[in-house]
Amino acid sequence: MRRFNGRQRTALLFGLAVLFLILITLLGQLYAEEAMATDFSRKDRAPCLAYLFGTDWMGRDMFVRTLTGLSMSIRIGLLAAGVSALLALLLGIVSATMGRAVDAVVTWVIDLVMGIPHILLLILISYACGKGFRGVVIGVSLTHWTSLARLIRGEVLQLKEAEYIKVAGKLGLSPWQIASKHMVPHLFPQFLVGLILLFPHAILHEASITFLGFGLSPEQPAIGVILSESMQYLAMGKWWLALFPGLLLVLTVVLFDVAGESLRKLLSPGSAQV
Repeated sequence: MRRFNGRQRTALLFGLAVLFLILITLLGQLYAEEAMATDFSRKDRAPCLAYLFGTDWMGRDMFVRTLTGLSMSIRIGLLAAGVSALLALLLGIVSATMGRAVDAVVTWVIDLVMGIPHILLLILISYACGKGFRGVVIGVSLTHWTSLARLIRGEVLQLKEAEYIKVAGKLGLSPWQIASKHMVPHLFPQFLVGLILLFPHAILHEASITFLGFGLSPEQPAIGVILSESMQYLAMGKWWLALFPGLLLVLTVVLFDVAGESLRKLLSPGSAQV
């Protein structure tokens, strides 16, 4: 019987995590209309074979609603994390290559953003941008770039001392040419891992502010909306309304974290060996 080595197991784990997340995203979009369908003849049913996650007070299938909510959260997380990671890459490179004055300004902005309570800043930005899908994406994008920007800035400062970077400067290449041709390829592994590890934070914070009423609108079958609405029914014994959506949200976040850690190991082959 064939045994997988550490690198192969890591690649398999990464593939399974990504496949599961893609499946949730596609199924959620496929059943988007069904998630809104109401049928009062089947309301308040506990989990059973016909309705795996039960039904709510309006007879909506909680399994379908949960998949649709997670699909929306994943799409928001992908978009927000992508914008945030690109912002971190740009500001990290600018800070380390454009002189002390620019570096001081970018560092001050990073310290300012990190000094404000995270969820408070996210709520303020989302509310100022009109809440909803657009407000949440902008809010998450503008509050999750700081740690990755600091990491990239540190990497660029080290790269500036490399011999081939100094030679490129003496040959007359501009800072932007040096950054794009010689630094970005070196920074890509850190950027990619940082991008994936931003996803779980983006998803959790989207669900958090939606739960508090500052994110997606109540009409949308978002996980935050589902959990918020279920709170008033828990005292009535309808535990399934919050349990299963909450567990799947945690599973989704864990899978993104697993995918990020697995990718980090694959990009550093030595750490993936047994």
